[in-house]
Amino acid sequence: MARKTWAEKMNDGREPLVEMTDKAFAGIAAGSRLLIPTPKVVDAYIRTIAEGSQATLLQMRDDLAIEYHADATCPLTSGIFLRIVAENAYDEYQNGKPLGDITPFWRIMNSKSPTLKKLTFGSAFVLEMRKKEGLAG
Repeated sequence: MARKTWAEKMNDGREPLVEMTDKAFAGIAAGSRLLIPTPKVVDAYIRTIAEGSQATLLQMRDDLAIEYHADATCPLTSGIFLRIVAENAYDEYQNGKPLGDITPFWRIMNSKSPTLKKLTFGSAFVLEMRKKEGLAG
C-alpha cells in the first residue's frame, strides 16, 4: 500500500475531539478534558499568526484548549499535526502555489523546535522565512 501524501494526511476528514484523560499524561492530570486537534485545526490556528509575528507550540496548545473548552491540548498530536501542516505547505509551495497562499508554518517554528529537525526538506527554508519576517532564529 502506498504511503499517504502530506495532503492526504492533512485532509483526513477527522474532527477535533475533547476527551477525559483516565491517567496523567505529559504533565496533564488524570480527569482533564484533553483536546485532540486535527491537522486542519492546527493549520487554521497558524494562519491567524500575522506576518512578522510568531507563536510557540505551547501557546497554540493553550489557545486551542481555551477555544475548544478543554483543560489542555494533546502535546503529542499537536507536534505531529504541526509537521503535517508544514510538510503539506512546503509541498504546495514546491508545486507552484504562491508563498503568500501557503500556511506560514515558520511563524510557529524556530531553530529550537523539535519538529524542525524532522522536516523532510530540512531547516534552511524555515530559517530563511523567519529572517525575511524579522523573527529571531
